Amino acid sequence: MIAGLLGGIGLFLVGMILLTEGLKDAAGEALRDLLARFTRTPAQALLSGALITTLVQSSSATILTTIGFVSAGLLTLAQAIGVILGAAVGTTSTGWIVAFLGLKYSITAVALPLVGVGALLRLLGRGRWAAAGTSLVGFGLIFVGIDSLQMGMEGLADRFDLARLDATGLSGRVWLVGIGLAMTVVMQSSSAAVATTLTALYVGAVGMEQAALLVIGQNVGTAVTSALVAIGASVPARRAAVAHVAFNLFAGTVAFLAIPLYMPLLHAIDAGMVDGGDAIAIASFHTAFNVVAVALVLPFSRRLAEMVGRIVPDPFPSPTRNLDPSVARIPAVALEAARGAVAEIGGHLARTVAETLAPEPTTPSRERMRALHDGLEEVRTFLARVRTSPEVGDIYERHVALLHAADHLDRLARALHNAPPISARRSLVARAGVVEEAGREVGALAGALEAGAAASAGDLAGIAGRVAQARRERRPETLAATASGERDARDAATDLDTMRWADRVIYHLWRAAHHLGPGTPPAS
Repeated sequence: MIAGLLGGIGLFLVGMILLTEGLKDAAGEALRDLLARFTRTPAQALLSGALITTLVQSSSATILTTIGFVSAGLLTLAQAIGVILGAAVGTTSTGWIVAFLGLKYSITAVALPLVGVGALLRLLGRGRWAAAGTSLVGFGLIFVGIDSLQMGMEGLADRFDLARLDATGLSGRVWLVGIGLAMTVVMQSSSAAVATTLTALYVGAVGMEQAALLVIGQNVGTAVTSALVAIGASVPARRAAVAHVAFNLFAGTVAFLAIPLYMPLLHAIDAGMVDGGDAIAIASFHTAFNVVAVALVLPFSRRLAEMVGRIVPDPFPSPTRNLDPSVARIPAVALEAARGAVAEIGGHLARTVAETLAPEPTTPSRERMRALHDGLEEVRTFLARVRTSPEVGDIYERHVALLHAADHLDRLARALHNAPPISARRSLVARAGVVEEAGREVGALAGALEAGAAASAGDLAGIAGRVAQARRERRPETLAATASGERDARDAATDLDTMRWADRVIYHLWRAAHHLGPGTPPAS
């Protein structure tokens, strides 16, 4: 009995994990593009969240991806709140699948062949075919798990009358909500917890009101994953997690207070159905209270974002503020986060270059250069956590290009740290008009580089070419002037060293901007 129950829960959980992972891999960049493109308004964000969660059958996957997008700077907090609200509605689709198919019909005879076909696709296929096979295996295991759950619950109902749990008094209701929350925390899946509750209701192990209260707790429990992600996370990730927790608590409170109003309707739905009406009634209850909560919160999503911003302030934003460790598990999102950090650091270094090549140059402070160097080290550590495969060409090439960009910026930072004396740079700028011109143009492009503008790479290429040409022409002229006695040997050597330094600085800045551009092939 207990073994069958635990086995059913385990099979259902494994099925959900495989289905979610397979669908995410099969969709590739589609889910990322959907979130990036269709979240401009609260309504679009809501629909995107609901659709993605329905497709991947996991609100946790959608919300964790959304938190990653906020961390990467691809979504604002207001947009993320819309997606979170949509995910709350989308996750209720699992209950409908269980109520209509898993409980009313025994489809194990169909599910097992799906597992076999999916396993073959996973073993023999590549890319999206292999991912589709993983999804089929997961889909089949969900229904095999529901069958095992039913058998385990029937045995449990014979030995323990769980329907006697008090659902009339306040303390009893709170206990049932707490049990539902604990089920989600232990199973790490509200879908599995809801499926277990629906199965228990179907076989008579719990009553209608007990099931409704358990589902409220299970719905609130989905916020625990977000709360765990928020521990030690970046400020954007913490803000998105706080918004998710706040909404789930609000939805749970609304459902808990309104349950006396819902119960007559749930009993009416049950009475109007021939078989499995109680499970369908609870599935409809789960959807209904989330829809009501969303309708109440959506008009105030921007105000909620402002409130969360005050609760979780960000007084000292840094270029690496979006490099949250949880994001590293989602390569496409992680690379966008890293790209933003590298581009911002590149912008700071570009401004430093402009200051060191000005007619009245300055020397960058050690504290500033140390902070930028530490930022690059943090980016490299973050990128080391990200795993990409050459089989996924676009993502893999972006990963390699970012490593190139970070390497060039690291060399640039080292060169700036070892900048020639101010007098040598002032003399070079005065004698070589192209160097002064380069300083002005780099200063103008610093903001564009921070924003990751692709055009800046082309502009920097022209600057780098002119500086390199000037270096090549200046060397024989300077050496000839030294030989004829027109220039002091030490002054000439310092001038050539400074020119080589300026050439190197502009070159590394150009190559970093090049690798930050879209569609950049991995090169030197």
